[in-house]
Amino acid sequence: MPKRILQGVVVSDKNDKTVVVQVERRFNHPLVGKVVRRSKKYHAHDENNVCKVGDTVRIVECRPISKNKTWRVLVDAEAAQG
Repeated sequence: MPKRILQGVVVSDKNDKTVVVQVERRFNHPLVGKVVRRSKKYHAHDENNVCKVGDTVRIVECRPISKNKTWRVLVDAEAAQG
C-alpha cells in the first residue's frame, strides 16, 4: 500500500526531534458550493531538528514512533528519489 505524502507548514518545533505540521485541505461544499478550508495538525518525526517554525515541509506516513507520531519529515534527498 502506498504511503501518503502531505504538505504543510511547521507551527511548532518546541519538542525534541518532533515538529507539529498544519496541513490544510480545500474542497467544494456539497450543498453550498463554496470552497471550504479545513486544517489538521500532525506530529512528525524530525531526526536532526532541522525544521523551524514557518517552514513548508512534506511529511510521509510511517510506522508508529510514539503515541502521537506516525509521520516523519521527508528530507530533500528522499523527495528527489520517490
